[in-house]
Amino acid sequence: MPNCYNCGSNDFKSGTVHEIFKINGKLVLVENIPVQICNRCGETLFSSETAEKIRIMLQNPTEPVKTIQVDVFAYQS
Repeated sequence: MPNCYNCGSNDFKSGTVHEIFKINGKLVLVENIPVQICNRCGETLFSSETAEKIRIMLQNPTEPVKTIQVDVFAYQS
């Protein structure tokens, strides 16, 4: 197991995350991605196999399992 690139720990647990990707200007949500989660800082780590599977999935899109509506807010300073 590699060390966490954020804090250097090598203590991880398995989990899943949801990630949003922007593909050709369109937002795409991928749910339940398997990751390793650092027990010290909470940083997530994808395996190279998982990253490749996501890349292939997003480059060769099929019908999504569902579509959602998202509210958008603009941060104003």
